[in-house]
Amino acid sequence: MEATERAVNPIRRWGGRAVLLVITGVGLYVVTPSLLTMFGAWPQLASVEVHWFLILTVLETASLAMLWWLARIALAPPKSDTTTPHLGWGTAAAAQLAGHAASKVIPGGAATGGVIQGRVLVTSGQSAGAVVSGLTASNLLTTAVLLLLPVLTIPALAIGPPPAEQLRLGLLVSLIVAVVIVAIGTVALTAPKVVHAVGRAIGTVAHVVRRRWTAQGTADALSAQRERVVAAFAGRWWWAVLAAAGNRMFDYAALVAALVAFGAHARPAEVLLCYVVAQALTFIPITPGGLGFVDAGLTGLLVVIGVPADTALIGTLLYRLFSFWLPIPIGAMVWAGWRIGTRGSSGQPVSPAE
Repeated sequence: MEATERAVNPIRRWGGRAVLLVITGVGLYVVTPSLLTMFGAWPQLASVEVHWFLILTVLETASLAMLWWLARIALAPPKSDTTTPHLGWGTAAAAQLAGHAASKVIPGGAATGGVIQGRVLVTSGQSAGAVVSGLTASNLLTTAVLLLLPVLTIPALAIGPPPAEQLRLGLLVSLIVAVVIVAIGTVALTAPKVVHAVGRAIGTVAHVVRRRWTAQGTADALSAQRERVVAAFAGRWWWAVLAAAGNRMFDYAALVAALVAFGAHARPAEVLLCYVVAQALTFIPITPGGLGFVDAGLTGLLVVIGVPADTALIGTLLYRLFSFWLPIPIGAMVWAGWRIGTRGSSGQPVSPAE
């Protein structure tokens, strides 16, 4: 009996990982041609003026800083708690960068990235329960912002197309959209009846497609998620919504900057819609961080809205260089430094899976 259990346990332990590796391998095989095409355009980056590299660095750093701020807000201890240390900017940044790097290189890495981020935070003195609830609420809030963006693009798409040169106004559009998101978030977190009504409306429409979705069930689920976010950011929800909106809008502004750097002409609202779809592709657990699928999808969508194919290709490469590739080695170095520091202070190696 024991021998049988020992034989089964490795299958249970490694079977899921083996399936993930196979799926990832197939996924990478499918997207390899598009990745090779994109990397073939790498020499064209030499034609980009230096100030655009500086602009993208600032925008993507600001986008990440919003996540660090969001973590600090979620884990800020109550005034009555004098034992839990305040989360410092350095620790918040180290935890997020390490988790981000893991999620981009490991199959199904979102879960592992969360474990690593949580491990760093707990080791810094944060309560394990607070870390779990805080990170969960943060993910819910940033995902809600992403889901809200397509709705906000509808009015802009309904208006007649502006001059092509106004893609440069995409930076201004990101600011306007961020303000609107904060306003909507304020209503959502302070008016539960509004959230319940929206949930019923969504459930009614979804019931037509999937019968098991009901108006009441969807409303209850949406209200439950709202309560979780409200509880995590009690008294600080306004700043939390601002941080979540800033994270998405700075990242979108980086995409706009990458396209403008190559003289692309497109409507800011259409680029925003392309951005939303590309971000949604990162949730597909086929390749780490949506590698290949996001690149090919974003390039194809930009071509659909009128950006020349070569410009869409190199613009996507420039944007992904700063949003996807560069944070990986930075996060890996942060993670290695944290492990070395932890081992040195405790005398024992630390496993992220503990």
